[in-house]
Amino acid sequence: MAGSVPLTAAGTNPPIRSRRSKDSGVVKWSLVSAAVLVILWLIGLPLIVVLTEALKKGWHVYVQAISDPDALSALRLTLLVAAITVPLNTIFGVAAAWAITKFKFRGRQFLITLIDLPFAVSPVIGGLIYVLVYGAHGWFGPWLQEHDLKIIFALPGIILATLFVTFPFVARELIPLMEDQGQLEEEAAVTLGAKGFRIFWKVTLPNIKWGLLYGIILCNARAMGEFGAVSVVSGHIRGSTNTLPLHIEILYNEYQFSASFAVASLLLLLALVTLLLKSWFTRKIKN
Repeated sequence: MAGSVPLTAAGTNPPIRSRRSKDSGVVKWSLVSAAVLVILWLIGLPLIVVLTEALKKGWHVYVQAISDPDALSALRLTLLVAAITVPLNTIFGVAAAWAITKFKFRGRQFLITLIDLPFAVSPVIGGLIYVLVYGAHGWFGPWLQEHDLKIIFALPGIILATLFVTFPFVARELIPLMEDQGQLEEEAAVTLGAKGFRIFWKVTLPNIKWGLLYGIILCNARAMGEFGAVSVVSGHIRGSTNTLPLHIEILYNEYQFSASFAVASLLLLLALVTLLLKSWFTRKIKN
């Protein structure tokens, strides 16, 4: 009788574990299936619609739409704005992350709050701020007109608006990474006689390179796809101040659906390239 209790317990435990594993398996695959369905519905289906509508009237219409001078001008402007704003945001992001994580100073938390500000403010409001400051009736508008300087409805305004909505990405990617790494290696470099930028180039930068590249890719993706802030400051001038998102909107509003989806496929291609680079850098960061 004394030995019968362990036998009974031993005999009942495996079915309980088996039942639990089956339940967890059902839950796991239910969640995976739900996630896949949501992704297909929210991402896969729109992508299919874009490609289908872009080619609906044949390759001739598709090629004509993407080779249109206004479309090529919008593509050049989109790439130019990204080429200017991404390096500037990279420099700011690295400097801000380095200052916040490696030094203690007054106003540190306020600086972090300012970095997060574009995440809390609507891009349209961000663009409107620049109109109120640099527009014809803004604070500096009369002075700019006197000196024949144009900010709003021109390239400088588009760059400023894009800078505003994209500058948190690099800094926000680097700050937690650099905080996790600590300062031990930098302190060791100081004890060996290294100073200032030499510590940054030889110690800090190699440790954050993959996180930095990841932040740059996110910043670039937002710069190329930004609509709200750029729409306010651009003036929607064909062949001059229209980026790809704005040009797509104009074509769609003019009922040129095939042309609008064809140009949207260009933006989709840029997004897919960005996504592939993002996935590659994510694997590098994890390794």
